[in-house]
Amino acid sequence: MEMFSKLSGMLLHALETREPTVDLLNSFIDHWKSITNYYIQTTDDSRPASQTDIPWRLRQMSDILVYEEKQQDVEDMGPCLEYLLQHKLLETLCTLGKAQYPPGMSQQVLLFFFKLLSQMQKPLLQLVPVYRPVQKLIGLCALPGSCTEKEEAQFLLAVCTRVTQDPSVLRYVLQLSDRPLASGQSQHCSQASNQSTETPSSQSESLASSPVQSEHGMLWVLLQLSRNQRSKVRQKACEGLMLLSSLLDGSPGELDPAGTQLGELLAGRLQELYCLLPLEELDAAELRSWPRPSWRSESQNDHVTSFLTWFDFLDHLTREAPQVLSVQVCRCVRQLWLVETLYPQLLHTCEQDILVSTSVLCSAVRLVQSPSLLDQLLDFLLRTPSLMELLLQRCDHISDQISMVSLSLVDELLQKPHRDILDTLVLSFVQTRSYLSLPIGGQEDRPPESSDDGEDTQDLEDDPFFSDGFPDEHLPHHHHQQQQPAAPGSAADIVNSFLCLVPVQARSAHLVQEGGYESYVHDARTLVTQCQSLSLSWDWPQTLPPPGSSGKEGDFFEGHLLRVLFERLGRILQQPYELNLQLTAILSRLSAFNHPLLDEYLLDPYIHLSSCSRSLFSVLVRVMGELMQRIQQVSGLSERLLDTRRHLLGQNQHTGLEHLTLLEGIVVLEEFCKELAAIAFIKMPLDRDQQDVCTGTESSRLEST
Repeated sequence: MEMFSKLSGMLLHALETREPTVDLLNSFIDHWKSITNYYIQTTDDSRPASQTDIPWRLRQMSDILVYEEKQQDVEDMGPCLEYLLQHKLLETLCTLGKAQYPPGMSQQVLLFFFKLLSQMQKPLLQLVPVYRPVQKLIGLCALPGSCTEKEEAQFLLAVCTRVTQDPSVLRYVLQLSDRPLASGQSQHCSQASNQSTETPSSQSESLASSPVQSEHGMLWVLLQLSRNQRSKVRQKACEGLMLLSSLLDGSPGELDPAGTQLGELLAGRLQELYCLLPLEELDAAELRSWPRPSWRSESQNDHVTSFLTWFDFLDHLTREAPQVLSVQVCRCVRQLWLVETLYPQLLHTCEQDILVSTSVLCSAVRLVQSPSLLDQLLDFLLRTPSLMELLLQRCDHISDQISMVSLSLVDELLQKPHRDILDTLVLSFVQTRSYLSLPIGGQEDRPPESSDDGEDTQDLEDDPFFSDGFPDEHLPHHHHQQQQPAAPGSAADIVNSFLCLVPVQARSAHLVQEGGYESYVHDARTLVTQCQSLSLSWDWPQTLPPPGSSGKEGDFFEGHLLRVLFERLGRILQQPYELNLQLTAILSRLSAFNHPLLDEYLLDPYIHLSSCSRSLFSVLVRVMGELMQRIQQVSGLSERLLDTRRHLLGQNQHTGLEHLTLLEGIVVLEEFCKELAAIAFIKMPLDRDQQDVCTGTESSRLEST
């Protein structure tokens, strides 16, 4: 091996010392003449280019050009490069590649251009004899039936890389159509639907013949290669689109149409992939939980993965692109996919269409991270007339599946960092605090700080539903003889009110390990922290606004979201377990947001509601009344509840079907009340005096959690 290295070094030294510039030029010309002589002398038209000396000659020419450049300053132009430019060798090579003579010549031409652009340091694309052949070669890429996609992709990526190094040449490589593309893009959906059973090659043939894609500019070519079945070709094409998008900053001028074309091409591709989804075969639950694909992933074995992968690419591109271009692309996505394609399906009456379209929308909301794309999604959802109201009404649909997917959409929305969601769905309806019952003087009728008489100051523990007190050893309880209880409405009372909502005979958490309220504190702290991190920049008020003074009963409307959630919560004992879990998860998340109106309306049991108003706590109280009546029909309730808990934990597979929905509802209800108590405990920490209400042991356990 050492002898071989020495021999290679000697040969390289001999080349460097014995072949001066004149010899390099002669060698370069000899290689080129050998190529041209092939066309004069050959008589075999079918012989592939790979079986001739043309590939070797072209490699030698590119090596000479690179070597020549290294021997001089970057600003200087060597004789070999001058010869290439003056004699328009690149133009000739493009013509030979286009003619495919000999067969496979285009592959060799693409490789030569790739080496030239990727290995030479000079700003070649500024030169007319270079950028014009490059334009022509771009137009020869992504043609139907092409077998050189690999070489095309690496050539185009090399062009994009050179453009990022010298943005002034961007206008040379972008060949834009003067007419808008949107009129033709709307045809993609119907075309794609008819092509869902065709092969990829037949799809690209039909798409290439459409009027929208008659201009084979750089953006169009890259988009076509992004459809390729080979992952490396797709990735290089997408990387090229990413590089070009980083240069389109939206500044007015001749490049301004490029942003429009790019947005319409990218959104049109998303629209097309959506229309290829087999709506009748998709499972809504599976679709909602589909794992997040990466646009760099190697496999796209099904239509759903292909669609979500392209959505991830758009999300990534609009995060990295300049703001103006990002908004431009996202507006195209809104118009072409959301408005023209998805919106009619969301309005459909067919259950399967509703399930799939809502599930796809739910997945899009879950996966989106781009602020611009999220803005357009929310603009579509929140400001399209009657759309959000319809989607919220479906949370209480006769079909449990439609209700489930609609609730999932709400849950995903509440996890996005955008203020308009809560403002539109909840806060705008409770802002006036019209749910309160005000005295004639117009002041809030809050309970007195210390009073032992009057029904307004009656503790919830005096209510018949709470006469059991705190028998569960896992729950904190009052020490009346050591200290007076905290004032009604204090943090301690709020926590305890939720803890003792469920009647003692319907409780079962203490029968299993780690079933106490304290086990929820850690999860509640995590949830509250997440919600607070979302709302940090929203500039929410720290105090409650003054209550409304209209004085009219029945004016309060909690909003479509809270109304449907309260209606569903009122039927928690009659609904499927999975639906109840989703319902209570949404209510817990709403309660975890750090807004004074949400704290009051959702977490304060002591507010005085107007006659036509209800709160989260008042709905739970009514549910407890129904629970007390229905559990009378269940014999061996404690044992049945324990079996149900074990069944839900996967520890018992032999639970009877009788009263199963009721028993599961009771379990969820108990867990939900403890979850609300934990959220209240985290959001409204007990002061030192109020903590004395709890036993010393329980207090230390709560604080350590």
